[in-house]
This record gives sequence, C-alpha cells and structure tokens, in this order.
Amino acid sequence: MNPLDRSTWDAALLRLLEDVFVFARSGPRLHGDWAEDVLAVMERSVADPRGWFALDSETFQEGWEAGCPGYPFRVTAAQDLRAGLRPITAGAAVELLASLSQEWFFEGSPVRSREDRDAVLADARTVLDRFGPEAAFWTSSGLARTCDAPDFLAGDLEGGHPFTGYMMDLGLIAVSADEVGVFWSFNAN
Repeated sequence: MNPLDRSTWDAALLRLLEDVFVFARSGPRLHGDWAEDVLAVMERSVADPRGWFALDSETFQEGWEAGCPGYPFRVTAAQDLRAGLRPITAGAAVELLASLSQEWFFEGSPVRSREDRDAVLADARTVLDRFGPEAAFWTSSGLARTCDAPDFLAGDLEGGHPFTGYMMDLGLIAVSADEVGVFWSFNAN
C-alpha cells in the first residue's frame, strides 16, 4: 500500500463527496478532549494541519455572514456534542462514509447496489486511513444506539441526533492522536 499523500486524499474525497451536500473538514488535536477539537473544526477556527482539501458548501455563507462561524451546526459545547454521538467500529465508519456519498431520498442506486460499490468503499477507506489504525470513530446515526457496528449499507440513510436545523443530518467523526475529521451529510429538502 502506498503511503497516503495529499493528492490521494484529495482525489478520494472529491470522488466520494463532491456531488452531495456535505461538510468534510479536518483539524488538529489541540485539546485533551477531542470534542473541543471537533467543535473547532465545525466553527472553522482551525485549518487542516496538512493543508489538504476540504468540502464546505457555499450554502452556509449566509450563516457565516450573520456571525455564526459554526453554521449550520448548532452545538456549541463539548458535552452536547458527545451526548449526541455514539462510537462505531472502523469497518462501520467506512460503510457510513461511503453511504454519505449518496443522496438521502433521491439516489436511484444507493451504495449497496451500485456497480462501483467496491471503488466507493475503497475511497472511503482511503479517506479514513489518514487517521491511522488506532483512530476512534463516532456517529450521530440512530442506527448506532444499540450497536457499534451497524450495517450502513443495508438500508437507506437514516439520521439520528440532530446537530443542525436541516430536516435530517448525519455525521461521522474520526479521532486520532494528532487530528480529527468531521464528515457530515445534509438533507437539504
């Protein structure tokens, strides 16, 4: 396996999430509490420590201009963030990130039935490889309430704890010793 570099990360992230309504950014670990680092990424107060690509919709511009740098996220405290998240396994995180590449209700071919399913899963694995084999993963999905390895490819996308004002939102957080990644999908309808 080739070491992960900027061009590999950027290409995988774009193939995976460029065509959907998402927030995908990474930031440094600067606090003992990873939730504080995730909030900093959501608020855009830190840059990617490697200078790698991020996806952040211009749709959020109105909220930023109104003085809400964390828009569309409404969570402002680490304990509130942790309260709405559940841990998941690395394998489930790959499936969830791959699932974020599909539209919520309008996807004619969800990941589980796409011809390029293996390529989509490989891109998700590449993106998450950045955080290393010891990374911890968290999700807002309701499917993780009773199990840390839900099958995110078995059914349609399902939200869980709401962190935004959108009808549905679904997030994945990756936490390593040095970095955090925040990947969020929104149903804009």
